[in-house]
Amino acid sequence: MPASSFTPLRTERLTLRPFRASDAAALHRLVNDWEVVKYLARVPFPYPRDLADEWISSTWPRIAAGDAWDLAIVGEEKGQEVLVGCIGLTMHRGTREAELGYWVGRKSWGHGVAPEAAARLLNWAFANLALDSVVASALHDNDRSCGVLRRLGFRETGQGMREFLCRGGPMPVRLFAGNREQLTVAAAPPEAVAPAGGGKPVLLVAACALVDPENRVLLARRPEGKPLAGLWEFPGGKVNPGETPEAALIRELKEELAIDVATACLGPFTFASHTYEKFHLLMPLFLCRRWQGQVTAVEGQALAWVKPARLGDYEVPPADIPLVAMLRDFL
Repeated sequence: MPASSFTPLRTERLTLRPFRASDAAALHRLVNDWEVVKYLARVPFPYPRDLADEWISSTWPRIAAGDAWDLAIVGEEKGQEVLVGCIGLTMHRGTREAELGYWVGRKSWGHGVAPEAAARLLNWAFANLALDSVVASALHDNDRSCGVLRRLGFRETGQGMREFLCRGGPMPVRLFAGNREQLTVAAAPPEAVAPAGGGKPVLLVAACALVDPENRVLLARRPEGKPLAGLWEFPGGKVNPGETPEAALIRELKEELAIDVATACLGPFTFASHTYEKFHLLMPLFLCRRWQGQVTAVEGQALAWVKPARLGDYEVPPADIPLVAMLRDFL
């Protein structure tokens, strides 16, 4: 996508957006600081003023190509936009892995800017990119950055060496990695029911495999902001207290897809029973070949009609993996 068409990412306090040419002076002022630069592998010191202009212009084609997203971290001060740092995500070519990097100007240290910005970017990335994992590194004695990475859900995986331009040679670094579930983990949903004897709460969800006249199955992509965002799943949703799975599906399919389904058209097929980190999911799966209305993405979610043989091409939540295999064999 062109950098100009990248929709800024917002948090309660911050905006993450592509850099503008007008950011160069502020960028130079913030990063031309030894206390900031000494922790950054790819940044020289002193940092020449014209390098800020060159680097900013180099970020735009990388965003357009989908290779890297180097974004300005912007706050607000007295009603004015203020550059406070930079955050970037770079895809490793030919893989489903990316590398996270960030820095924050010294004035904003200790205010939670880095974890707030990084969490927002990671949620966006897992929801919108072909991404399985993210890696990061921190200078061996940079305890502040290591703490940020652990807070985000990264696991320390080992040690390595990395060239630091500002230090004129290789330096020891600590390596970190995390996958989708670790870096976008959610608490147990409030609808999950905790067992009386202890253990993980149980969440009851109903799902439906809609099958069209061409024998294709409908998959919907989980939107940003939801657990496991970016993965494909069968339409459906939670079963409310006192509600049957069939009634829940009829309600959810109307709300999400604008279609009307009769109970008699929902055929029980199989179920999933899967333990996540914070809760246990129990999910009956129904088949449906008849409904009224045109399937519409009411919530703006991406939809795909998929031939059974191609279902395995779509990344689904762990609980859905055995369901996909059974459905593919059945159809």
